[in-house]
Amino acid sequence: MLRKIESENMGSSNLGWLKSKFHFSFAEYYNPDNINFGVLRVINDDLIQPNTGFDLHPHRDMEIISYVIDGELTHEDNMGNKNTLGRGHVQYMSAGTGVYHSEHNFGTTLLRLLQIWIFPDKQGYTPNYGDYKFNWDDRKNKWLHMVSSKEGSAPIKINQNANIYSLELEQGKEISFPVKEGRQAYLVQIEGSSTINTVELSNRDGLEIVEEDILIKAKETSHFLIIEMKKPAELY
Repeated sequence: MLRKIESENMGSSNLGWLKSKFHFSFAEYYNPDNINFGVLRVINDDLIQPNTGFDLHPHRDMEIISYVIDGELTHEDNMGNKNTLGRGHVQYMSAGTGVYHSEHNFGTTLLRLLQIWIFPDKQGYTPNYGDYKFNWDDRKNKWLHMVSSKEGSAPIKINQNANIYSLELEQGKEISFPVKEGRQAYLVQIEGSSTINTVELSNRDGLEIVEEDILIKAKETSHFLIIEMKKPAELY
């Protein structure tokens, strides 16, 4: 099963310093039929102006992943972590029993990132932070496995049975991705346009995939992120 989510039908927000597209209900955008997709709770496509950002604020019991598309993201938290990441880099924070953090664009150009929240497999984990500066070329015309469960093989490991991959596919090329029985996935067309099986996707569109293998054909050079996970069950 495939279900396309067009970017123009998503929730949106414009605070001046921050413009966002909400793939799921978030902040002032609330749709009772669009709260989550399995353990995936949030994908926000954020555009953050230079010298602005999210000041210190709390989270708990959520696996939070930030994927930088353009610009520079500077993270700081009450665990003593501070780092700046660029295009194609990933940061991860397990909020667990509670953490305070800030996220800013201290660069001179617009920052675009995907903010992703995933429910953990249980509550009460000890808070944790990590980041990884992936080589951009490692996702050119092939899937780059960036995030996995603690039992998986990706460099970043989270407290959930889920995987995150990225891909840059050159115009005219094809690539497949399996979504097996008992699994589902959510794909974001970050940049470019493509045909996935029979579905046409444009820049910033989303696609729900349930137990169906997909074949991606790039109509123009395209950038993707996919979150693959077990089909829903009780979260706790």
